[in-house]
Amino acid sequence: MNGRRILLEVNDLKKHFPVRGGGLGRRAMGRVKAVDGVSFRIFEGETLGLVGESGCGKTTLGRCVVRGISATSGAVLYHGSDGQAVDFLKLDGRDLRRRRQEIQMIFQDPHSSLDPRMSVYDIIAEPLRVNGPGTGRGIDERVKYLAGVVSLNISHLMRYPHAFSGGQRQRIGIARALATNPRLVVADEPVSALDVSVRAQVLNLLEDLQEEFSLTYLFVSHDLSVVKHIADRVAVMYVGRIVEISETDRIFDGPKHPYTEALLSAVPRPDPRSRMKRIVLEGDVPNPADPPSGCHFHPRCRYARDICRERAPALREVEPGHLAACHFAGDLELRGVSAIR
Repeated sequence: MNGRRILLEVNDLKKHFPVRGGGLGRRAMGRVKAVDGVSFRIFEGETLGLVGESGCGKTTLGRCVVRGISATSGAVLYHGSDGQAVDFLKLDGRDLRRRRQEIQMIFQDPHSSLDPRMSVYDIIAEPLRVNGPGTGRGIDERVKYLAGVVSLNISHLMRYPHAFSGGQRQRIGIARALATNPRLVVADEPVSALDVSVRAQVLNLLEDLQEEFSLTYLFVSHDLSVVKHIADRVAVMYVGRIVEISETDRIFDGPKHPYTEALLSAVPRPDPRSRMKRIVLEGDVPNPADPPSGCHFHPRCRYARDICRERAPALREVEPGHLAACHFAGDLELRGVSAIR
């Protein structure tokens, strides 16, 4: 990514939810560390895939970035088109409204994310009306243009979401996200709720839109096959922390963290004659309200040693551009998979 301009920098981002006890006082008895000190960069025009098991904090992280929920601490430095870097989490008033237009989100469930009482036309037009100024004719032209871009029938714009299939609803959500001409789009599992036959169509659409509108994606997914197809780089998350990040091919061909190796062993292979032994992780994902000491992965790691139980490894550069949070990242010979595309 040398020479690429940084669009977003996430620095030591944390989101801790209080665990409250019973009774009238409802005192906080502890904290769920859903996101616990995450740092990464996204470059202009790239797709960064964020992967991990359910409950690792991927969606919470994405929503903190777009301020769908408030972060506990940390910074999200957004480098605007004017060249100015601002902490998106600290903006308010007019500044927040202006910058929010440039950072949008596509949600996982295209059914629950669309207001059933609004027509498709109004759903796509709403961001334009809220962020104005704009004439009725200008909004009308923009809505019809976006509908055409995502392959929706313009004659169906006055219909309501229930009249559309899951794939069509997701296209409506994509059109809505594009309404304010954003630079960064956080896509939270955008194809996981769709039929397999529709997923490829939506993924191809997202790639086409990225090129046409010069978009940058933070693409959240648990499906490594999908991430392999669409992402330029991959960040692997485990119990609220990033444990590995690098270019997609380097992650898939030569992982540096044992957790990544286990995830890759479950990726379907396109060649039925090719067999890779599945690495079955013992135990369950730790409770983020009471994570293990040291490296959070050590209770399930077959390479764990005493230091792993005692000290948390820092996310460090093992090879140029390849970071991993493992004490033995430079010593282990972990297995990757061949290209899936």
